[in-house]
Amino acid sequence: MRATVIHAPHDIRVEEVPDAAIQRPEDAVVRVLRACICGSDLWAYRGEAERQPGQRIGHEFLGIVEETGSAVSGLRAGDLVVAPFMWSDGTCDYCSEGLYTSCVHGGFWGSVGHDGGQGEAVRVPHAEGTLVKLPAGAVSDDHLLTGLLALSDVMGTGHHAALGAGVRKGSTVAVVGDGAVGLCGVLAAKRLGAERIIALGRHTVRTDIARLFGATDVVAERGEAAEAAVRELTGGQGAHAVIEAVGTEQSMRTAVNITRDGGAIGYVGVPHGSGTGLDLGVMFDRNITLRGGVAPVRAYIPELLEDVLSGAIDPAPVFDRAVSLDEVPDGYRAMDDRSALKVLIKP
Repeated sequence: MRATVIHAPHDIRVEEVPDAAIQRPEDAVVRVLRACICGSDLWAYRGEAERQPGQRIGHEFLGIVEETGSAVSGLRAGDLVVAPFMWSDGTCDYCSEGLYTSCVHGGFWGSVGHDGGQGEAVRVPHAEGTLVKLPAGAVSDDHLLTGLLALSDVMGTGHHAALGAGVRKGSTVAVVGDGAVGLCGVLAAKRLGAERIIALGRHTVRTDIARLFGATDVVAERGEAAEAAVRELTGGQGAHAVIEAVGTEQSMRTAVNITRDGGAIGYVGVPHGSGTGLDLGVMFDRNITLRGGVAPVRAYIPELLEDVLSGAIDPAPVFDRAVSLDEVPDGYRAMDDRSALKVLIKP
């Protein structure tokens, strides 16, 4: 089969690799119908996250179950399923508490020795604890399939940030970051009842999506200028809830400085850069709460799935370019130079 591999920074290739196959009784093999490129994939692409030459890449996909191991009873060949960006057994203490990303038997797609999501098929460990079945009829609805793919990562991650930030009905929310996760954070905040949503972003194509998703205000400045703009919009107080979806020192500093006293920050931007930007003394004095981390999206898929199927939310617009599997290297280049927001892959 063909799959995407990374050999070195800026060296992404689509190559012939061994076919995905059942290795353990708990496994399933999924034929990929939709996959995509994540902003976090770019850290490996840019050389900021180490990978072995020839390692698989990609962690967001949905598809059709082709085969199951002997211990799998809740799935069968032909089922349409979506995979969260980590696999999990669904039975350990952490999974039972909803923290699937800390599963004692869990792991990331594309880790050494495992299939990545950007390929023709994927071996899924602990299939019953990982995969979520989708309505069979969705396979014929291209737009719906695209929206359902967002449940594998960005929609659940945006929702995790909104929950961490304490978004509630009537609250004022600020979102730092105009990537796919930040935009899904806007959509999640709207879904949870936020009255005012301030999106921080400088790219009109992206802020237009933010407005479509429910943003009431857009701040195009950065740094101190952005902080001043948010405070002006909020009567000098800042936002009750702030979603941080970038992960740099500057973005975290901005998040702290635009949070209202007594407010909370939900952070899901993968940390990178020279520091955290956190001043614990400032946060202590102003009673600012910080919650977040790797989003346990498997916990959120069932409730978000209902809203995607009903049309109550539609995250599909975050995908603004589609490529074939052979064109994946072009997709990486497009996301790296910011000519694309999030690239959809149709193997």
